Amino acid sequence: MKLKAVLFDLDGSLLPMDQNVFLKAYFGGLSKRLAPYGYEPKALIDGVWTGTTAMVKNDGSKRNEDAFWDTFSGVFGEKVIADKIYFDAFYREDFDLIKASCGYDARADKTIKELKKRGYKVALATNPIFPAIATEKRMQWAGLDKDDFELYTTYENARRCKPNPDYYRDILEMLGVQAEESLMVGNDVVEDMAAQTLGMKVFLLTDCLINKNGVDISVYPHGNLDDLLK
Repeated sequence: MKLKAVLFDLDGSLLPMDQNVFLKAYFGGLSKRLAPYGYEPKALIDGVWTGTTAMVKNDGSKRNEDAFWDTFSGVFGEKVIADKIYFDAFYREDFDLIKASCGYDARADKTIKELKKRGYKVALATNPIFPAIATEKRMQWAGLDKDDFELYTTYENARRCKPNPDYYRDILEMLGVQAEESLMVGNDVVEDMAAQTLGMKVFLLTDCLINKNGVDISVYPHGNLDDLLK
C-alpha cells in the first residue's frame, strides 16, 4: 500500500534529549514548585511514577488523565484534586526552564515541513503521559507547534500508552488510515518499534537511541533524520 501517514515520537526523536538528564530537571522543578504545599520531594516523585504506571497500564476504560489523578489521589488523598492548580501553574510558569536540559535539531522542522509538502498526514505520537500544555511546550522547544500535526497525543485525549499496540491503533483510527499505509518514527526500540506488530512500517532514530533490552537494531530501518528523508 502507498504510504499516507507518518507518526513521530517527540522526546529523543524530534526533540534531542538524554532522558535521565531531562527527568532530573523535570522532577527537580516540579518538587521545588510543590514543596510549599506539603509535597515532600521523594514522596512526590514516587507518586508521579505510580500515576505514570497507571497510565501505561491503562486498558482504555478511562482517559489517561483520569488514570493518573485517580491513582495519584489514592497516594496523597483527595486534597490533590484541589492542588491541581499548582501542578498547572508549574507547567504554565516553570516548565520552560527545563528546556535547557534538552537539545535542538533544526532538521526536525525541516523534516515535518517536507513530509507535509509531499502530502503525508503527520501526527505526533508522543507517549501521552503529559498534559497538553507540557506537550505543546516541548514541541516549541523542538522548533515546532501544534499546527504542524494532524493530531498529537496527550493524557487528556488518549486512553492508552506505548508500547500497547492499541495506542497506535487508536491513532490510525483517528487519522483514517490503515496500518500498512503508515510509518512510525522514534528512538525507543520497545515503545516505538511496537507499532510494527500492527503491520506499520517503522524507522528507528539512533541519535538518542533507547534500547533497554539490547536488541539487534539491524532488524529495523534506522539512522538519523537525514537518513529518514532519503
